[in-house]
Amino acid sequence: MKTTIEIPDAMAQRVKILAAEQRTTLRDLVLQGLETILNEKPVKARDRAKKVFAAMDRLPEFSAKNRLSRSDANAR
Repeated sequence: MKTTIEIPDAMAQRVKILAAEQRTTLRDLVLQGLETILNEKPVKARDRAKKVFAAMDRLPEFSAKNRLSRSDANAR
């Protein structure tokens, strides 16, 4: 499929230089970038939340023992 994209001039200049340094084409660099994005494992909100709470638990002021219960939080 052929398509047209608009790239800011400064970025286009940088990518042309990179392509020349790597002895490749702009097309190949775009394809590499798209492949990278498509191959990334999506992060689910639940997993992100688990990481945030785990990090919070390592901080004394946010540890699980100091967290409010749902009813206490709602009472505030």
